[in-house]
Amino acid sequence: MAVYLVSHTFDITMAIFEMGQSVVQRSAGIITGSTSVDFAAALGDVSAQLDAMGIGELFGLLVETMLLKITMPILSLCVMLVLIGRMIEIYIYCSVGAIPFATMTNREWGQMGQNYLRGLVALGLQGFFIMICVAIYAVLVGQIGSGGNLHASIWQCAGYTVLLCFSLFKTGAVSKSILNAH
Repeated sequence: MAVYLVSHTFDITMAIFEMGQSVVQRSAGIITGSTSVDFAAALGDVSAQLDAMGIGELFGLLVETMLLKITMPILSLCVMLVLIGRMIEIYIYCSVGAIPFATMTNREWGQMGQNYLRGLVALGLQGFFIMICVAIYAVLVGQIGSGGNLHASIWQCAGYTVLLCFSLFKTGAVSKSILNAH
């Protein structure tokens, strides 16, 4: 049995990731939404709002937008780091798969192989949780600016993006927690 597991490690690992990919693809068909914001509909006439503001409020708006111009690319980088980190973790799991599979039939060391399988399934489930986070983000961003307040809309968008970053960082821990993977 141990020889079979070790010789088919890649096939078993890829089968688990195929199941995870299937769940992600099915969720992509169900989860629909767009993160684009129709500013004309959401904020109304922006130029009229800007004309109504005083110098102090316009300067405050300038500071807000400059701050967000700096932080939003950093938040986008954090999102990309989560996704790239997940891919690296998948490659690492695949590259060392023979070791935990070899221990699965041993009474004392069998927990290593079982935990490895839980970790593999958790990586597949993490993709589903990433899809859920992005779908929630799309819904939240789609509701920005219904009141017409320019300052509130800017900070809502920034807040939702920060929330997306934090939730994406937690997807791995949540999926491992659900499957009791260490």
